[in-house]
Amino acid sequence: MAELPLDQVRTLLAVVDEGTFDAAAAALHVTPSAVSQRVKALEQRTGRVLLMRTKPVRPTESGEIVVRFARRLARLERDTRAELGMSDSGEPTRLSIAVNADSLATWFLPALTRVPREPRLAFELRREDEDHTATLLREGAVMAAVTSSPDPVAGCSVRSLGRMRYLAAASPDFAAEWLGAGTDTALHDLLADAPVVVFDRNDDFQDDFAARLLRGRGASPLRHSVPTSEGFVDAVAAGLGWGMVPEAQAGPLLRAGRLAGLAPDRPVDVPLYWQQWKLDFPALAVVAEAVASAAADALRPAPRS
Repeated sequence: MAELPLDQVRTLLAVVDEGTFDAAAAALHVTPSAVSQRVKALEQRTGRVLLMRTKPVRPTESGEIVVRFARRLARLERDTRAELGMSDSGEPTRLSIAVNADSLATWFLPALTRVPREPRLAFELRREDEDHTATLLREGAVMAAVTSSPDPVAGCSVRSLGRMRYLAAASPDFAAEWLGAGTDTALHDLLADAPVVVFDRNDDFQDDFAARLLRGRGASPLRHSVPTSEGFVDAVAAGLGWGMVPEAQAGPLLRAGRLAGLAPDRPVDVPLYWQQWKLDFPALAVVAEAVASAAADALRPAPRS
């Protein structure tokens, strides 16, 4: 069986992390030609195309497998150096985690404050939609992720965190203008024609909610993209449009009269899961417990199976 030369594996990881062959060459202190030759040699050895030569480059499905191996190898090397006393004792352990914007804006950062101060950890958070955080795990870009998928990525374990509830809401003036008497007919008109706030062009949450009530038709094409969780809520409260607001953020605004619920009897619950690499890595286990504990306090419990 062909071995995987470690210099070639590390080079592939550098190309993926840096985004280009030239940037990887600079990071590795070698020539771009050497980087290209190592990647080609690794592809020949594995019999697989490992990189899509785009800008930035992206690993293929086979490349993702090698990238995950490379990250685990780097993790084991750091742990071994630490046990041998070869590393800087003051160097923290780095943990890369993918988390969706709404969790990041509400309960996830408080979760990290529950992590003990020893061992010293440095968190590298990647913000991504909960439907896509598993992709970063699959690519080997992160070691753990908050995701909406209960299906574990290859080489990962999964545990349920609970359900994040969302409420259809708008500013009181906006609701009064579009809802009027508050009948179902008025609600249908609002969802079909009124301006709507979305996170970005890939956000179909509002469309899915509208489609449930409009027999398949999505929300109005008049939409405002606001790509931060806090900014999204501020835009809805300011009256730019209606939107699906996390319960944790909507609650105080509803009580203060800055938001009005559009369909209080139709909340939407999004299940969240914690996925992480299957590694004998105590620091990752400590973080997982802190996240699960905070989620139990902040999220609605998952339904019993």
